[in-house]
Amino acid sequence: MQIVVDGVAHEVDVEEDMPLLWVLRDELGIKGVKYGCGIAQCGACTVHIDGEAVKSCQVFAGDVWGEVTTIGADVGGFPVLQAVQAAWIEHQVAQCGYCQSGQIMLAASFLGENSDPSDVEIDEAMRANLCRCGTYPRIRAAVKAAAERVREG
Repeated sequence: MQIVVDGVAHEVDVEEDMPLLWVLRDELGIKGVKYGCGIAQCGACTVHIDGEAVKSCQVFAGDVWGEVTTIGADVGGFPVLQAVQAAWIEHQVAQCGYCQSGQIMLAASFLGENSDPSDVEIDEAMRANLCRCGTYPRIRAAVKAAAERVREG
């Protein structure tokens, strides 16, 4: 089957019921997408499919409905993702860093839908992904900063 990841078309010979996470990591060597729990509870494996944040451990390869974007994408073509990554660095969000690719992808998808969120909206949206280091205040601050960058264009 063919899958487009980060703007590049790939032919992969996998079973249709293989989780997208394993296609990305094991077949395509994309290691920025992390395995956390395998049951869609932690969000470390979050990627975008046509701009929508999804947990790749729960999407089968045969069910992928559009282009997949990972944390490894060239952010030049994704201004919201670029804004989020810059804010993450500015606010020194990462501690261990393991969950951060999923956090960033979720934040970028969220800001693509709501570029002027309240603290409550940020907390509600970002609670879908877990950070075992507990950097939630920094995550909120970075999302707010990225939202401001997105609004400013």
